[in-house]
Amino acid sequence: MTGSPAQPIPAATLVVMRERDNGPPELLIVERSAAMRFAGGALVFPGGRVDPGDHALAALHGGDADDLAARIAAIRETIEEAGLAIGVRGLGDSEAARAALYGGVPVGEVLAGLELDLDALVPFARWLPPGDVSHKVFDTRFYLARLPEGADGTASVDGNENVQLFWATAREVLDTADAGKVRIIYPTRRNLERLAQFGSFADAAADARAHPIETITPWVEMRDGEERLCIPEGLGYPVTSQPVKAAFRA
Repeated sequence: MTGSPAQPIPAATLVVMRERDNGPPELLIVERSAAMRFAGGALVFPGGRVDPGDHALAALHGGDADDLAARIAAIRETIEEAGLAIGVRGLGDSEAARAALYGGVPVGEVLAGLELDLDALVPFARWLPPGDVSHKVFDTRFYLARLPEGADGTASVDGNENVQLFWATAREVLDTADAGKVRIIYPTRRNLERLAQFGSFADAAADARAHPIETITPWVEMRDGEERLCIPEGLGYPVTSQPVKAAFRA
């Protein structure tokens, strides 16, 4: 007897882009601890589930409550996982903020008196895996944000969920994965392929605004005698299928 489909957990991810004088922007990449049940040992962007504190802070702002809560979650998770404050003005001690968040202090209290710039986050995508996977199912909203001018981008591991943080271009991460040196899950690969098309944050943001944010749920179908994991066309992704046997689905 099969169990009922997993209830999706709202989540948010932040793709932080650091502009360079020459070449495409670098992205902040997190290597998850191998002990983590979901995507253990994989390279991902900072992110995690939306919690009640995110909703409480979102309620103080006007707009789509779920979208605002996801933006706040993406900001909070980036502080927690990388010690970087994106979309927050005036946060002087990100390490103290990180410690408070990990200690259970609600994000609204940690960021009290500071100015949130939620418009600094540009909606990029939304992914929801099928309910037949073996792990928890996350309904994840992806946002883009530029590393603020003057910030050096110094990030540090949280000593909990991740073991390494680094900056790299989307193409560099893909090449390293293709060489078998790192692992990236299916949604991360598709998003890296899309991001590798852009030479600047402005280009990426313009592409994000030019495509509808539709929930992407991959499916499996036979193509030329091979099982492939597919996503819809027309949402900005240059690659829309991959052999199932080569896809890392966490």
